[in-house]
Amino acid sequence: MFQSIEQVSLMLAEAGYIADRALATVLFLASRLQKPVFLEGEPGVGKTEVGVVMARLFQTELIRLQCYEGLDASTALYEWNYPKQLLHIRMEERTDKGKEEIEKLIYSPDFLLKRPLLQAILSAETRPPVLLIDEVDRSDEEFEAFLLEVLADFQITIPEIGTMRAVNRPMVVVTSNRTRDVHDALKRRCLYHWIDYPSFEKEYDIVMTRVPGIEKSLAGQVARFMQGIRSLDFLKKPGVSETLDWARALMALEKKSLGEDVVRETIGCILKYQDDINKFGESLDNPDFLGGLIRCEQMGIVGS
Repeated sequence: MFQSIEQVSLMLAEAGYIADRALATVLFLASRLQKPVFLEGEPGVGKTEVGVVMARLFQTELIRLQCYEGLDASTALYEWNYPKQLLHIRMEERTDKGKEEIEKLIYSPDFLLKRPLLQAILSAETRPPVLLIDEVDRSDEEFEAFLLEVLADFQITIPEIGTMRAVNRPMVVVTSNRTRDVHDALKRRCLYHWIDYPSFEKEYDIVMTRVPGIEKSLAGQVARFMQGIRSLDFLKKPGVSETLDWARALMALEKKSLGEDVVRETIGCILKYQDDINKFGESLDNPDFLGGLIRCEQMGIVGS
């Protein structure tokens, strides 16, 4: 358990995650109050990474449930291993065991296929894991309603076995890209935090921390450029993950500084839609680019 908010910030930084005090406070309270954390924000700003880093800090298992449209309770909770059950039935039929005895045997925990939610409940018997429920906004509202029950009590009832409860509550991190509104009932059960695009200073610190060996001047140019490009009206604005991909690509190309040619050649590391790439190219040729940012040099592409 964290001892202070300052300790949270320090430990996150040591693990390579640069967090502001607001996020550190939410994680501190989540640890003390044993409540889930609901992280919302644009794609690529570091929401998923919070769960990964927390598992690393607590030296525990990370159990990830990747949400998608059509996800149902059985896929997220458990399923019976039907082939194994059928094989066992055929083997037991050769013995003197009766039908009820065989049925009781095959509907035991040994024949359960544990999916992420059940894994998180049962793993908590030893060391509480970190349960990452990623992109919950991609799931259906029906699954969201089912999730409410699990997060409320951390127990599930399997008709053939009975009720299974978590001895210790796992730490839960729920993320959303806000592709749809998540129901208030789910948010009420969590501590909420919005992760925004970082400031220049924070993005610079992230690049310096996550890209070993990069020169300060290049890291500053990358961070300053990303600040400017996000003010364009793109279909998908680049997040921090794109910033890091681009910085690593520039390192692989042994680039020491940015120039217009370098940017044009590597723009695919930042923008992932052709319409956005075309719009960016038009902006470079526009003498009134972003009003005050007329040429690439004024976005920090060239120079220190």
